[in-house]
Amino acid sequence: MSQLKRTPLFEVYEQSGAKTIDFGGWDLPVQFSSILEEHEAVRTRAGLFDVSHMGEITVKGEGSLAYLQKMMTNDVSKLKNGSAQYTAMCYEDGGTVDDLLIYKKSDNNFLLVVNAANITKDYEWLQSHLFGDVVLENISANVAQLAIQGPLAENVLQKLTSTNLQDIKFFKFLDNVDLKGYKALVSRTGYTGEDGFEIYCDNEDSIHIWKEILEEGKPEGIQPCGLGARDTLRFEANLPLYGQELSKDISPLEAGIGFAVKVNKDVDHFLGKQRLVEQKNEGIVRKLVGIEMIDKGIPRHGYDVYIGDERIGEVTTGTQSPTLKKNVGLALLKTEFTELGTEVEVQVRKRKLRAIVVSTPLYKRPKK
Repeated sequence: MSQLKRTPLFEVYEQSGAKTIDFGGWDLPVQFSSILEEHEAVRTRAGLFDVSHMGEITVKGEGSLAYLQKMMTNDVSKLKNGSAQYTAMCYEDGGTVDDLLIYKKSDNNFLLVVNAANITKDYEWLQSHLFGDVVLENISANVAQLAIQGPLAENVLQKLTSTNLQDIKFFKFLDNVDLKGYKALVSRTGYTGEDGFEIYCDNEDSIHIWKEILEEGKPEGIQPCGLGARDTLRFEANLPLYGQELSKDISPLEAGIGFAVKVNKDVDHFLGKQRLVEQKNEGIVRKLVGIEMIDKGIPRHGYDVYIGDERIGEVTTGTQSPTLKKNVGLALLKTEFTELGTEVEVQVRKRKLRAIVVSTPLYKRPKK
């Protein structure tokens, strides 16, 4: 059995008594107190996550834009310096290599943030299609990433810096931000449905920044949070998880992230374009929707969904929503059965339980 990888913050988990699990080869905390407590903290106050298992790949050189335009589904030419963009990489058949974020530091300097389980695969995929004046570097092992999320996240993080965090708008970032003497790239994207920031720093600085945030956030009731709450939060906000809502067999259009697919961008070809154009023109044959249970039972990942005797799809993610207090799920279903209000049945063990198709996202944060 191979040794599980650990982030630079592992010793902090041990000190706090966090429960850790094997997550894609990483020894990561599923919870510090309880998933429900941590979920509620992020929805109402603030929570702090260690997401240092995520991958970071730099793309540098004069050919960077042309190269990224070929590799990505979104229109990278629209990115301005200091901005971030959500996008996907696809295989030629339209299946998803990964969904990721691109940070543009300058015309010839981009940072890609990829999913932890896909770091090696993504890097090899990018390398195998390299052309022009472009240099790739996988810097994942040297970079720690923390995420502070919740309505009070800005209040807490502002105590660590003289930089006005209100200047960092949604999907923007600033580099070399001073956090109590430690330098970091700070962005404002989020994976919980709440406001918040991502902090990219050197491994050796991460424990100091983690402790400072928790100390400064005590008046706001900040809590350290694990993967359990991260999953329930992102699920309620209808933010996809690679391996569930997205995969090599599920296209970005089927997964509902068509906003990140720009088939008309000014480039002759990008990987997957032909198939994605076909899906746009002909219509997708299956679609990601929300479902809410009518009968008592929880829809889990991989459960089959039926209408009568016909299997029409499967659940990609499901749980009892901590915010809504309902048993809900996301399901990839044949498109003809995805109209709101359609009654379906979920195969829960040996029983078929009734559910109804509902709109997504299941949760939207209240407007200020």
